[in-house]
This record gives sequence, structure tokens and C-alpha cells, in this order.
Amino acid sequence: MKKILISLTAVLCAATMSAQTVDDTMNPLITSMPSLSIAPDARAAGMGDIGVATEADFNSQYWNPAKYAYMYSKGGITANYTPWLRKLVSDIDLAYLAGFYNFGDLGGGIGASFTYFSMGDVALTDGQGNTIQNVRPNEWALDVSYFRKLHEYVSMSVAVRFLYSDLNNGVNSSATGGTEMHAAWTMAADIALYYRQPIDLPMGESHFALGFSLKNLGGKMTYDQVTSNFIPASMNIGASYELPCDKYNFLTFNLEANKLLVPSRMSKFAPDQTTGKYTQDEYSALNPAKGWFQSFGDAPGGIKEEFNEVRWGAGLEYSYNKQFFARAGYSYENYYKGNRNYLTFGAGFHLSIVSLDVAYCVGLAASNPLDQTMRFTLGFDLAGIQDLVNNKK
Repeated sequence: MKKILISLTAVLCAATMSAQTVDDTMNPLITSMPSLSIAPDARAAGMGDIGVATEADFNSQYWNPAKYAYMYSKGGITANYTPWLRKLVSDIDLAYLAGFYNFGDLGGGIGASFTYFSMGDVALTDGQGNTIQNVRPNEWALDVSYFRKLHEYVSMSVAVRFLYSDLNNGVNSSATGGTEMHAAWTMAADIALYYRQPIDLPMGESHFALGFSLKNLGGKMTYDQVTSNFIPASMNIGASYELPCDKYNFLTFNLEANKLLVPSRMSKFAPDQTTGKYTQDEYSALNPAKGWFQSFGDAPGGIKEEFNEVRWGAGLEYSYNKQFFARAGYSYENYYKGNRNYLTFGAGFHLSIVSLDVAYCVGLAASNPLDQTMRFTLGFDLAGIQDLVNNKK
């Protein structure tokens, strides 16, 4: 079964890394449940997979729930769908549902989301390569957040998340000499801040925003009850500036940096410095909290390699009357850390009740499995639906 785990992990790693051969010069950060790092919504995906500081929308639960405090609507729900890695396989999919409700005068509000990642049909084999059974591995996460304004321009949020990963659907091969596997689960928490200030200009009101989040701060995951791996905890910092061209036309510029709070397997803190690598047992023994702090200074290449672990995203959004949207973005990751380099494009159409967004990815690295990936988002404004119902009465 360990071979099955390795093969499934390789499929998941393709979701977070381009198809590159990992050799001794490369030191990518590999995590369990990498599906948590996939941008689930089309608006963020159209701007280079960024969203910690962009204007609030129905999918802020994933990026920064603190943004919900500045939503124009009192509540909303959204459904997102991504056919994943279609250049490689035809049956891997990501679905994401999110929603929020703002209590208004009562102070603050709540948000929630559900993520489901299906890895399609996989044939499980024993230690001799004999097929045991076909299964459908899957991962899912359920979270709830609380947000509120701390100041006219500042809001904050906290979230708790339950993570579950089942790679073998309960099928084991211990009777035939393989490793017994189990479904893995853990808990995690997020904390986020959002700053958004209006600026008066001759052509209209502009907005400057900053966003910060710590995501997936939680325990590790184990499938065999012996070894364990870190989940994709991350620190995200972003800035956004909305510039009004006139009464109806707006341009928004966005920039974001993301760093995984995951210790390197090739590390200057590894007990055996002749190899410079943690053994699996040594890596499994690392405390999660220690790993988060260690991730800022453990890369064997020093500060330069630590900087290379930062993934950058830049995005531009044009809107007409806040109803029609066109987007473009760029995502960059260092070659030795995964080489996820791609352009993204997107479009959206928003009315008072419903919104529709789509995004498309163009890979820049050779043989990038993310090339031609599309995302779709459908959202509903609960306040708009309520107004429509009341008007019909």
C-alpha cells in the first residue's frame, strides 16, 4: 500500500507543481492534502490565483473571511467547479461551496465552506503489483469562520477547519504483505486581517486595501499511523488598489505573496548533515508549531532559497459599472520549488441576484499540467433574492 500512497501523492503533487524531475538540486515543499492550495474560484483564478486583499466577494471564505465585513450584500452563497489536470486525466475534479451572513447591527457575521476533491478511479495493488480493487480516492474540508469590523477600515476573522483525506476507501493489503492504510484527518485554524480605506480622487472614490492571513495552522496527517506529513499551512500577504477611470469604469491592481509554513526535507537542521536530509521518521517527529517557525530559516541555501520559496501573484481586473468584468493575471514560482508559472485570464457578469465567472490558465513552463485549466463560479445574492420575492408580493 505504501506504493499506492506514493503514486497518489505524485498525482496530487502535479496539482501544485509543474511536471519537472526532482533531483538533488531541487527542494520543493511537499505536503499532504495539496488540494487545499488550489484556488477554487474563477475570479481569483483569473487574476493569478490571488485573493487575500482583493475586493470582497462570495468566495472570501477561502482567501480572507475578514473581507466579508465589507460586502455590499448581507448574505450570499456560491458554487465553484474545476475540472482539474485535464491534460493528464479526465476524472479529477474540485468542487467548492461557500456562503456567508452578516449580522449587521449585531456586529460581525459568519462564513462557511465545503471543499471536495475527487481523484477519479485508481487501481490499488498489493506489494506484488496485483490489483486489489478499484477505488475513488477523495479529500474534503469543512470550515466555519467568524468575522467582524474592528474599525471603520479594519476587520478581522478566525476560522476552524476539519480536514479529511481517504486515499484507499478502506481497502488494505496488509494480508498480502503491503502496508495497512487508513483515512487521515486533522483540524486546522485560520486567522486573517483586512484593511480597506477609501481615497477621494477627482474622477471618483478609489480604494486601497491590504490583506494578511495565516491558513491551515493545524496538526499533521498520517495514513499508516506511523509516518506523518504537514498540511499546507501558509502565510499570505497582499495589496490591492482600485482606480476609478470615470463613473462607470474601474481598474484594480493586485499583488500577493504566499509562503508555505512547511519545513524543508533538505534542511540545515537535519540531524545528519552529511546528507542534509531528514529521514522519514525524523520528519514525522517534527512538531507542527516548530515546523511553522523553522520554515522561515531552514533552507540549506540560506536567505536566497527562503526567498525562492515565496510564490508571487499579480492580477488586473477591469469592471464596467460593477457588472461586467475582465481579468488577467500571472503566477510565479521558482523553478526549484515547483515551477508553477502561468498566465490566467477571466471574465465575469454580475447582477443584483446572480453572478457568473469563468477563468482560463495558460501554462508557461514546459509540459505544465495546469495548462488549459478552466474554473467556473456561480453565485447568488441572498439579499437580492429576498428583495425580488418581496417585490412580487
